[in-house]
Amino acid sequence: METTFSSPAEAALQREAGAPGVLTPIADLDRVYELERVVGFVRDLGSQRVALQFPDHLLGDAGAVAARLEEATGSKMFILGDTAYGSCCVDVLGAEQAGAQALVHFGPACLSPPSRPLPITFVLGQRSVALELCAKAFEAQNPDPTVPVALLSEPACAHAMEALATLLRPRYLDLLVSSPALPLPAGSLRPEPEPLERFGRRFPLAPGRCLEEYGAFYVGGSEASSDPDLDPDLSRLLLGWAPERPFFSCCPDTGRTQDEGARAGRLRARRRYLVERARDARVVGLLAGTLGVARHREALAHLQKLTQAAGKRSYVLALGRPTPAKLANFPEMDIFVLLACPLGALAPQPSGGFFRPVLAPCELEAACNPAWPPPGLAPHLTHYADLLPGSPFHVPLPPPESELWDTPDVSLISGELRPPPAWKSPDEPGCSALTPRPQLELAESSPAASFLSSRSWQGLEPRLGETPVTGAVSGRRGIAIAYEDEGSS
Repeated sequence: METTFSSPAEAALQREAGAPGVLTPIADLDRVYELERVVGFVRDLGSQRVALQFPDHLLGDAGAVAARLEEATGSKMFILGDTAYGSCCVDVLGAEQAGAQALVHFGPACLSPPSRPLPITFVLGQRSVALELCAKAFEAQNPDPTVPVALLSEPACAHAMEALATLLRPRYLDLLVSSPALPLPAGSLRPEPEPLERFGRRFPLAPGRCLEEYGAFYVGGSEASSDPDLDPDLSRLLLGWAPERPFFSCCPDTGRTQDEGARAGRLRARRRYLVERARDARVVGLLAGTLGVARHREALAHLQKLTQAAGKRSYVLALGRPTPAKLANFPEMDIFVLLACPLGALAPQPSGGFFRPVLAPCELEAACNPAWPPPGLAPHLTHYADLLPGSPFHVPLPPPESELWDTPDVSLISGELRPPPAWKSPDEPGCSALTPRPQLELAESSPAASFLSSRSWQGLEPRLGETPVTGAVSGRRGIAIAYEDEGSS
């Protein structure tokens, strides 16, 4: 029976973990991981304990890199792996548990500000870029040299963007070169004028110019990828870029370009569908997807107030990395909202999908805030901090007497008329209405309780006083897939 329905129990102990990735040759460690710059960072701070954070595909080089750094600096290095949420976020909590005085983050990063102050430096990597091929591809897609274009790239290709711009500027004068929004060194002065920071990048816009005027040319990705929708960084750019402006991607190895307009349209259509699902939902599960990004507590409180004002019930769930198996334990939820960093909120879903749709905070804002601009006019914000007070994109909730709450609305999914929400101030205490039920004396009226009452099986019945008292007897032994009395058949 055990071998028929599942693998043997010993297989779990004998299974080997997946390979950590292609190991970097020892001679290339200094160049790939920028060890000279990291050594200078540790020495300038005088840190004696340093945390090194690696993503899963770079853990194979972690031991060699740590040994090199310990030999060069004399400091104690601690390797951080298997983060609780996403490897793109800085694991400040793990560094504090190791007593680290500084942290070095290797690999792709969302560059979100950490929740706690800690000296951090990022090593994004330096992927080779065929400059001549990329320059020819840029000229082929942008024949008019007067049209403004922004040069974008994946983080590992950012080092080559200035060199690519040098090849193009003799002809293209209105060229905007972006750079990763790395944290500025302590004590350094901010440049004047201060560049615009969006999508984890800095854009040195001239006075009077705005980013919506520019088309985009993105250097990154790979032709070997079977599914281009798996890149959350590119998805973030496509969702947030001006829809009426052209957007091209270019492979840094071959110079092959692709018009991303169709993919951007699919992403926006998917997001509009999720907004409709959020408007139809009555019970919302708020997934805590990060503990290391700044203002995550404030964002969680904002989403709770937002759902309460819209007449929805919300529950906060801390489950680590969301998986279909975890979320299937909460069938009462109509939707889930993942409160995570910009890349974590757009991360690809596992094969098989989730039982309920998983939304980003921006989609919940668009569904619950009637003052939010309509589709086509509202920007798609990928970072929850843009929804909070103090951000230029923050839209406060209208007062309860506003007519916006009474605007008729029809569901585009079911075709039914949505009733106006029973507006409730977020500052008021939670609902305390109690309803008598046949078997229980009092029960709280809530969507979750209504869902429970509609289920055919509601759990074990107590049947107090109806069951005779008997002595304890010996039960079955073993595990569910192989009890001792079942034999080996």
